[in-house]
Amino acid sequence: MTESTAPRAEDRTVLLRGGEVHSPADPFATAMVVERGHIAWVGSEGAADGFADGVDEIVDLEGALVTPAFTDAHVHTTATGLALTGLDLSGAATLADALRLVREHSAAHPGAAVLLGHGWDSARWPERRHPSRAELDEAAGGRPLYLPRIDVHSAVVTTALLDLVPSVTGLSGYHPGEPLTGDAHHAVRAAAHAAIAPAQREAAQRAALDHAASLGIGTVHECAGPDISDEDDFTGLLALARGGAVPRVVGYWAERVADEKDALRIRELGAAGAAGDLFVDGSLGSHTACLHTPYADAAHTGTPHLDVQAVATHVAACTEAGLQAGFHAIGDAALTTVVDGIRAVADTLGLARVRAARHRVEHAEMLTPETIAAFAEFGLTASVQPAFDAAWGGDDGMYAERLGVERARTLNPYAALLRAGVPLALGSDAPVTPLDPWGTIRAAAFHRTAEHRVSVRAAFTAHTRGGWRAVGRDDAGVLVPGAPADYALWHTGELIVQAPDDRVARWSTDPRSGTPGLPDLTPGTELPVCLRTVVSGQTIFERPKE
Repeated sequence: MTESTAPRAEDRTVLLRGGEVHSPADPFATAMVVERGHIAWVGSEGAADGFADGVDEIVDLEGALVTPAFTDAHVHTTATGLALTGLDLSGAATLADALRLVREHSAAHPGAAVLLGHGWDSARWPERRHPSRAELDEAAGGRPLYLPRIDVHSAVVTTALLDLVPSVTGLSGYHPGEPLTGDAHHAVRAAAHAAIAPAQREAAQRAALDHAASLGIGTVHECAGPDISDEDDFTGLLALARGGAVPRVVGYWAERVADEKDALRIRELGAAGAAGDLFVDGSLGSHTACLHTPYADAAHTGTPHLDVQAVATHVAACTEAGLQAGFHAIGDAALTTVVDGIRAVADTLGLARVRAARHRVEHAEMLTPETIAAFAEFGLTASVQPAFDAAWGGDDGMYAERLGVERARTLNPYAALLRAGVPLALGSDAPVTPLDPWGTIRAAAFHRTAEHRVSVRAAFTAHTRGGWRAVGRDDAGVLVPGAPADYALWHTGELIVQAPDDRVARWSTDPRSGTPGLPDLTPGTELPVCLRTVVSGQTIFERPKE
């Protein structure tokens, strides 16, 4: 790409030409003008000549694809950065491999007060069991070590870390010899994270945001809260993002709100809402998602954290304060609790007020036709992670092991949500699954259960415009005049209009329909490579020329 010397990003006018611009304003657009951080014009190459003399900068796209920058609607930024820069066990193929990585990490970080790792998943190991405390004590050399499971709803730790929280044995979720869950897990996690120095935390946050930018992600929704991180971590991240040159961060703080005073405190933290991972239940992998009927491989129904009254109290207080509310809910019983609580609020405050607040639910995996209908009725956004299905779906995956094949096939019903008119916002839950926007779209379009698949176009919209709509913005996430200039440039192959299954609507596959194309995401094909990411007209990532 060639370009001229330019003035400050916030003041300049830029003409991009000679590529493919993905815009509903002109499905055949090859050029775009950006002025003062917003899209000013989208159109054809011939018409672009009229702008050439009046701009500060001309970018020759050299055939690159221009799309809206992605929004990842569910991220844990510091944890993602720590996984990128520290001990990541997500690639460990066996228990023995995981323990070897712990030994190597301990030896490489002799001065760390607490060793931090992430990503083990015993469901993928031939040993089919978690590391024992004795094994971890040996591998870590007797040092404090915190290792959350890949879903971050349970953790294994060393004796030295338990010794830092002497009260842990009396907390719920502590069972000798088993991974920590619930309050015991939260207490130990707090102790481990307290050992992170401010400089280490900021370095992790910047690493995560820089990595997101390199993938064409312009905005992340940080899902924080007192059970996940701490206020210093949250406010520090927001301050880092305000400094520029990184993706935009929209912060959610998952703390219960009972009145206007609580709502004011959420706002003073800089949060967009009292939402995100406000836990109604846990996860399927850790057997803590809350079910109506027992797990197939455990004689219980999971762990509830909030009841209908607690949900209703929170949603009512947030609605009256004009604040977005939201919850983490995965199991079918947890999702029933959410919709029953919101229904109680709609009955008292009115349906229109509830819908106007655009409350949201994270994960929403084990939906039923009844809860899908309730999502549509109450205007709830489903903030979902298609990579979960790619990782754990299918008849021989972890979901089937936990629930049985028939129940597992009902999970993550994206097509049914869209048919019902439920807004979707796609994300990764990084570091649970990696930041990977095109891979996320592929996972939605090629869902392991064919009836839940959606078109590439629908998934792309949910990963761009859907993330903006989830925070109450309908004017962004799309390349049209007046929208924020958040966009990414891509090296990719032929553009097509792709519906991967006959059960997915094909109305837009005729080129004469004027539907702008997108990359071919058929499994096995190479994913697009990000060349540049721009937020509000400012370049936050540029791939070095090879």
